[in-house]
Amino acid sequence: MIRAALLGLALWLAAVGGAARAHEFMPALLTIEGAGGEYRVLFKLPALGNEPMPLTARFPGGCRKADERIEADPNGAFARSYALSCAAPLAGAEIAVEGLDRTPTDVIVRVIAPSGAVQTARVLAAEPRFTVAAEPTTLDVAATYTVLGMQHILLGLDHVLFVFALLLLIRRRGTLLWTITAFTAAHSITLALAALGFAQIPGPAVEALVALSIVFLAAEVVQRRAGAAHLSPPFVAFAFGLLHGLGFGGALARIGLPQGEIALALVTFNVGVELGQLAIVTVALLATLSLRRLLAVPLEGLRPAFAYSIGMVAAVWFAERMLGILAA
Repeated sequence: MIRAALLGLALWLAAVGGAARAHEFMPALLTIEGAGGEYRVLFKLPALGNEPMPLTARFPGGCRKADERIEADPNGAFARSYALSCAAPLAGAEIAVEGLDRTPTDVIVRVIAPSGAVQTARVLAAEPRFTVAAEPTTLDVAATYTVLGMQHILLGLDHVLFVFALLLLIRRRGTLLWTITAFTAAHSITLALAALGFAQIPGPAVEALVALSIVFLAAEVVQRRAGAAHLSPPFVAFAFGLLHGLGFGGALARIGLPQGEIALALVTFNVGVELGQLAIVTVALLATLSLRRLLAVPLEGLRPAFAYSIGMVAAVWFAERMLGILAA
């Protein structure tokens, strides 16, 4: 009875997951560049259907917009740009973002001074405003990009399911450690290459291949035979880690890297990804231990049910993404 109930839960999760969006974390990006009261503003807004998300940046009362325009972005977003003239410099001023309570996104703010110094901040629905710093600090950049890395992997359901599939496949803790290390090393390489523009593969193609990698792992779990993933999990994790790193790097490239702090942003974004990955592994292991003790039944027989669920979700994503590529 318990196994049947858990199998039903797994299939229900597959149905819900198949309908859910698995795309990576895509915040709105607000860039403000200039000094002395004269600025250029670029507000990249994710699409909500065929329209830009209804977000608006509110500046101090002494500021006036000019030459405002909005254009469709090649990545499926919208770019709103305008000149901004203020009676006084923005240093120390508070800027608000309206509409966050009605949209499923955050806003990444980058204030660029003529010297190249960059203030980076996140604006959330719970606190939809920020203060322009007179001098941005290194700590601000590190903290912001660490959180961005964590959000990217935790809110990217495809990356979460890939880690879950690895956990279903591997049964020895030593092998699990080497496998996670290999995945980390691989995606760190391609993350840096993609973020710096040295490895450019269309985002939709990467997303489709990421979904296919999950289908492959789920199939390996179900088959229980000496396939490539069973024979050498670290090698397979490294190969797929290179692919997933392109997805991480593509997200980071769209967010942008602060000039003068590129190395710091890369390292801390990757640290955030690793912290998010560690959180996934920890929660999964604790949940397994809790279920084993709570239900007092072996969970070994449930591996195929969860693998089928993960595989079905990923197969739906792969089909949707391929159809999107063909229709483009």
